[in-house]
Amino acid sequence: MGMALRGHRLLTALALLVAAGLSTQVALCRKKDRSAAGETMRMPMSMDAHKRAVHALNRLTFGPRPGDEERVTQMGIDKWIELQLHPDKIDDSALEARLAPFRTLHMGTREIVENFPPDQLIKQIADGKASLPQDPTKRAVYEARLQRYENKQERKDKDKDCKDGACPVFADSDQPADPEQMGRREERRRANLRTQELLDLPPDERMKEILKMSPEDRRAIATTAKGAKADALLEGMSPQQKETMQALNNPEQVVVNELTQAKLLRAIYSERQLDEVMTDFWFNHFNVFINKGADRYLLTSYERDAIRPHALGKFEDLLVATAKSPAMMFYLDNWLSVGPDSEAALGIVSQRRNRRGRGRENGAQRPRGNSKARQASGLNENYGRELMELHTLSVTGGYSQKDVTEVAKVFTGWTLDQPIKGGDFRFEPRMHEPGDKIVLGHRIKEHGEKEGLEVLHLLARNPNTARFISQKLAMRFVSDDPPTALVDRMTKTFLKKHGDIREVLRTMFKSPEFWSPDVYRAKVKTPFEFVASAVRATGADVEDARALVGTLNNMGMMPYGMQPPTGYSMKADVWVNSSALLGRMNFALGLAAGKMRGVKIDAANLAAGTAAGASEVTADPQQTLATLENSLLSGDISRQTHDTISKQLEDPKISQRRLDDSKRPPNAAAIMGLILGSPEFQRR
Repeated sequence: MGMALRGHRLLTALALLVAAGLSTQVALCRKKDRSAAGETMRMPMSMDAHKRAVHALNRLTFGPRPGDEERVTQMGIDKWIELQLHPDKIDDSALEARLAPFRTLHMGTREIVENFPPDQLIKQIADGKASLPQDPTKRAVYEARLQRYENKQERKDKDKDCKDGACPVFADSDQPADPEQMGRREERRRANLRTQELLDLPPDERMKEILKMSPEDRRAIATTAKGAKADALLEGMSPQQKETMQALNNPEQVVVNELTQAKLLRAIYSERQLDEVMTDFWFNHFNVFINKGADRYLLTSYERDAIRPHALGKFEDLLVATAKSPAMMFYLDNWLSVGPDSEAALGIVSQRRNRRGRGRENGAQRPRGNSKARQASGLNENYGRELMELHTLSVTGGYSQKDVTEVAKVFTGWTLDQPIKGGDFRFEPRMHEPGDKIVLGHRIKEHGEKEGLEVLHLLARNPNTARFISQKLAMRFVSDDPPTALVDRMTKTFLKKHGDIREVLRTMFKSPEFWSPDVYRAKVKTPFEFVASAVRATGADVEDARALVGTLNNMGMMPYGMQPPTGYSMKADVWVNSSALLGRMNFALGLAAGKMRGVKIDAANLAAGTAAGASEVTADPQQTLATLENSLLSGDISRQTHDTISKQLEDPKISQRRLDDSKRPPNAAAIMGLILGSPEFQRR
């Protein structure tokens, strides 16, 4: 109990140290940033070669791995940066091998929907409007989902009957045991027994037996097998068989799990690190929330087909790709937007008038009309507003409410074919608002779908857009409040090169501001950056990223989980507080100790300094600390942090010293966890 209490106190003390250190650093950075933004500064001496390599890795990647600094230095920093700007020249086959089991990453949206049916499709089958698939594997997933849907409907009917007074009333002493509860217990008991029988079979035979079962038994096994038992049940199965087993319980979640795990695995293992950083940046800029209905199925294609191919290309191409993306149109409801004077709107009004007339003739109550017609009969300004405020001009970009309305009219008719079934973009002339529109003082002549492309071109070439995008890029790569002079040069490049993102980045990476010692390790990592960088720094092997995704959820940065279109903040003040940093410290200690499910780590190996040729962990805790400081932080640790950790090395829980074994190596995992939780590792 005493040791546990000391450990908790140490953890709390170090978390407070992290918070204090980061808060001080944030205040200093703000002071420097304000000075840089408000006046022309004499640039300080640039970094030495060692720090240049560390800085490049911290800013252009999700953090250095063991040996990365040497590799970058040997190649030459400028040459390495140029290679990162051309990811197509970098072999990423090792990452692709890791992602191969996630079949949904390569599926079209319709194929995803067919293999992992949403509730709306199951409801159509229950109502007799669609049929079960013939393929036995797909059919098993549909039947499990159908049975769950029908059980849910039965419970609703029963609850309704009880509300209507149809349930029997018992005195407490006479009330019989709940037959449903007893049935569920018996179901779980049988499922556990059946699961144990399945574990004795080879994987292929195991899957065949599962497919032979009734839908009720299949679903019972899928829902009752948890933790180690679930892992054992899936052991040896093919990726498709594993997906099927998971889909028996929740097919929708399979799609989400594969997408979120892949995002982390790309950040951790891709050799095309700058491409991954920029893909993450642009997704956050053009944010779409994964838990809005059909977007659970549409986001896979959105990131793969709209964001990733244009991450280092032309901004206008990226803007058009996101505007036409089903995910974006569904998220901001543009697919429902109808011009007030369009054929569709006038037709709906006419139908309503006819119905009202017939109702009055018959003396009947006036009908309310079809809900879908009501929903799709109005002009929706969501996309028009976010397009200018968040995607291009910025909130101070000089547009008016009139411009928002006009842009919304331009994009009427940009809609989808049945998004819940994976439908693609289409232009529907009947929904489009006729006539010319005036946007930012420019006349957009009536031209159907091409009106939207003209507006996107106009916005992509606007100087306010150039500055807004340049400012955000500088914020991501340089500082929370980037120097005005740097943003000016990046804006000039953006306009001159017609929004060539690669050229804008090149201007930034060659600037003295980017290489200023003032910005070295001065950006606080977001939770996503922190988790990815910790795994990369330790050389951990991620076999299952679900626990890491859960950690990000606990830290408030679930991948694709930001509901407002603003996306997650890149600024330090959002993420710096004692509670959040205590969570980071807990994660760091758990990761280093090998307690993160699905993640294998060898702290002792890293502490031995194997990259430097050492063969075993020294018995000297201070030497282990020094080795890990160099491995994880390239030696960039403050005296305060070093002394705070150093004082704890005599604690038996960390030193692991015994009177009868003075040569026993210290607890390298505990020391590693403390360094990963330090203020220095929290910054990049």
